Amino acid sequence: MKVYTKTGDGGTTALFGGTRVPKDHIRIESYGTVDELNSYIGLIRDQEINSHYKEILIEVQDRLFTIGAILATPPEKEVMKNGELRLKKLGITETDIELLENEIDTMEEILPPMTHFVLPGGHQTVSYCHITRCVCRRAERLAVHLSHNEPVAEIAIKYLNRLSDYLFVLARKLSVDLKADEVKWIPRK
Repeated sequence: MKVYTKTGDGGTTALFGGTRVPKDHIRIESYGTVDELNSYIGLIRDQEINSHYKEILIEVQDRLFTIGAILATPPEKEVMKNGELRLKKLGITETDIELLENEIDTMEEILPPMTHFVLPGGHQTVSYCHITRCVCRRAERLAVHLSHNEPVAEIAIKYLNRLSDYLFVLARKLSVDLKADEVKWIPRK
């Protein structure tokens, strides 16, 4: 099987189930941004960080593949011709969201309370976390935009929201772990 098919040369691509749409369709933007997010998660995972965080990030990457599949499947293709659900073995559950919430809570127990806004930076790994958080927020915005036009599983949007929270807290925790300078934003007078 060749990597190139030439079917997209005219500016269209196939969704899960075969429906062809323009490459700038909101559904493509949505799952394409989740793919970008997954790549940035891999970049964080490749850093010199605690192995526990790496394990959590692998779990996150798996869930992002699932969200990508959910977003790549138009509602009319969710059920196959044989009557079975196309994504029957895939899904995001409340347990996946609870994992992120528990990780956030555990990190926040160790971190000093937030008393200020934090400027991204201080260490390359921390900066990667902040960039990834921003990509996650964009993925969430695009999924919400898509949901205004077509049904999108609410739990997928909820997961992206919680993941951006996790990435913010992970950036703060890595600032401590890596002894990075956390720069406070102080408004000008």
